Amino acid sequence: MAKRRKKKRSVLRIIALLVILLSFAALGGIYWYYQKSLEPVQTEPEEIAFKVEEGSTLTSVTNQLAENGIIKDAKMAYYYGRLNHLTGVKAGNFKLDKSWDVPKILAYLNDDIAAAKDSVRVTIVEGDWAKDAAKKIAAACGVPEQELLALWNNEEYIRSLMPRYPFLTEEMFKSDIRIYLEGYLAPETYLFDVGMDAKQITEQILDQSLVLYDQFKDAIAASRFTIHEAYTFASIIQYEAGKNMDDMRLVSGVFYNRMDIGMPLQASATVCYAVNFDKETDQWQVCEVNADFDSPYNTYRNTGLTPGPIENAGAQAFEAALNPTPSDYYYFMTDVSTGEFHYARTLEEHNQNVAQYLQ
Repeated sequence: MAKRRKKKRSVLRIIALLVILLSFAALGGIYWYYQKSLEPVQTEPEEIAFKVEEGSTLTSVTNQLAENGIIKDAKMAYYYGRLNHLTGVKAGNFKLDKSWDVPKILAYLNDDIAAAKDSVRVTIVEGDWAKDAAKKIAAACGVPEQELLALWNNEEYIRSLMPRYPFLTEEMFKSDIRIYLEGYLAPETYLFDVGMDAKQITEQILDQSLVLYDQFKDAIAASRFTIHEAYTFASIIQYEAGKNMDDMRLVSGVFYNRMDIGMPLQASATVCYAVNFDKETDQWQVCEVNADFDSPYNTYRNTGLTPGPIENAGAQAFEAALNPTPSDYYYFMTDVSTGEFHYARTLEEHNQNVAQYLQ
């Protein structure tokens, strides 16, 4: 009996020892993974721009770092930051390096001095023309407006960028296009470093344009449009209906119906661009009363799309342009006092809507 008890105690000791050893092994494995996750993602230096928005938390920043391939594991970086009191990440523009480890990156992002304070913020909104964007950039960055517009119309320069930006194509260089990069300046809020020149500013914008293009490149390839035509059509949708997604899709469908039967688009937005409408001083009637204005951009006088985009469209406009809502409508108009759209199947119905809602 005593031997059995002794043997049982020995077995229990062995089990306890195994549990302890397994626990240490598990803890060692966790610690090993924790340490490995804090190491740099690569050994070769590679500088990368990183933006921390106002109000960002350690959680959102570590997730953003992982999504951008700057760190290996967002959770482990978060735990390191909490344990080492590095939770006060600063808003601003940072220059990080993929050869840095997590301790160095988080220490840097907690440093008031490291954040680039010598930058300016410029927002290109959906529907801005190239001239609007140039004016905003000139006011904020001190780069002359006309210098920007000249660069955006410089064929040699734009051709040099084509290998980097696949959305820049030969169709851009039609003789009757007003500004080659019209429509290719992605709407976004940009932080430009003070002292950047026109080319640096342009290429920072085009980097964002590439992000937008990558979002829709497969849908464009599967559509009836070339890349340039897709940008052009999206810009028309943006100008005509760029507030409500349901209307954007319906208006897109109306234009598809017109194109299918060879009917002119008759988009007043294209007349606005044709007459070089001034959004700050001109009244909307300028676009409505100039349907006979002689311009290749006037879709009352010309069938099909305009030679190129008529403004800079955002993601929703591309979505609507490539995914229209089918309908049997061929006409639409907007009540300018309410912004409500009214659709019609026939010209007679459309004229009734105009009489009732156009003030």
